[in-house]
Amino acid sequence: MTPPKPVAPPAVRTITTARYEPVAFDALPPLADADLGQAWPALLASCRAFERSTRRAEWAAFCSSARQADAGDPRQLRALLAAQLQAWRIVAITREDLGADTKAEPRELSVSDRGRITGYYEPQLSGSRTRGAPYLHPLYRVPDDLLTVELGSLYPELAGRRVRGRLDGRRVLPYWSRAQIENGARLSGAELLWTDDALEAFFLQVQGSGRVQLTDGSIVRVGYADTNGHPYHSIGRILVERGELTVEQASLQGMRAWARAHPDRLPELLNQNPSYVFFRELPLGDPQAGPVGAMNLALTPGYSLAVDPQFVPLGSPVVISTAHPASGAPLARLMLAQDIGGAIRGPLRFDFFWGFGKEAGELAGRQRNDVQAWLLLPRGVAPDQMLAR
Repeated sequence: MTPPKPVAPPAVRTITTARYEPVAFDALPPLADADLGQAWPALLASCRAFERSTRRAEWAAFCSSARQADAGDPRQLRALLAAQLQAWRIVAITREDLGADTKAEPRELSVSDRGRITGYYEPQLSGSRTRGAPYLHPLYRVPDDLLTVELGSLYPELAGRRVRGRLDGRRVLPYWSRAQIENGARLSGAELLWTDDALEAFFLQVQGSGRVQLTDGSIVRVGYADTNGHPYHSIGRILVERGELTVEQASLQGMRAWARAHPDRLPELLNQNPSYVFFRELPLGDPQAGPVGAMNLALTPGYSLAVDPQFVPLGSPVVISTAHPASGAPLARLMLAQDIGGAIRGPLRFDFFWGFGKEAGELAGRQRNDVQAWLLLPRGVAPDQMLAR
């Protein structure tokens, strides 16, 4: 008699939440004078966005003082931050997800004030408005059949959560995955532009925005418009798991080298990431300014940060402590939470915007570091109050 096969225990599902611990301003890592002054324009940009938002009242007094401050006087800037803002250490807590049908207390699996920071930049691709060799790889606008369901309208505890889907008769199904989009003509007619490199088009989706130089020499910007709603899977991590690259080699530069060596295997690798990003065309505007982020503001190279808005209110100042991707030297900086990203999920998961061009791309590609972070909010306002808005 064949013995029964052992039954594997069910995978533990987890929930990640955040705890915010108030700390004194002088307990923060020291901020360089030059960095503090250079962060000020990004901070004032957040203040302009607050004027149009539901957070106007909370930030009004601080932003009024910030506009009058001398950005060339770091002592004045420090004094203003310390006097009017409260620092909150961000701590990530991972617990078991026991579901809604049990009264048992979930078990804490981890508690940590250290997370992960990566980098991103604004790439430039070559492209065309019409298909024709070598421009064979499309960038898509938001398809007409993409549905967005706001879960908060049905379940208040899921406020801010959205799912994407498509109609199949009277059923709502998940939207097409990357492989389904790439291996079919499902989005025919939704092409925004055509590019000459499948890998760079993929990296453009990972970065979320970029520039495209067209065949007539003109340059346009493309910005994130929406996503197909599938989870993001890192192709660098997949290459490491397969033994194709080491952890140290799995940078943008290392992945480009792998793709050049294995062009026939590239489509299969890219399709391991089911997430797909759709774009909108934007005017180039000021070529020295960054792309428009999630707050409809131009991002500031070196001082704008992509965050998970479930845990860090957009627009807020955040002090990070990490390592410089080129030198490994300590890097402590005041940054502004002005963007989001499909792979940026969790209280201590961040993306550092390095700017435009080759040097920015080199830094972004090498940024994979541990990070600690402190959220700065007006005194008398707790993080939970801001996140509930």
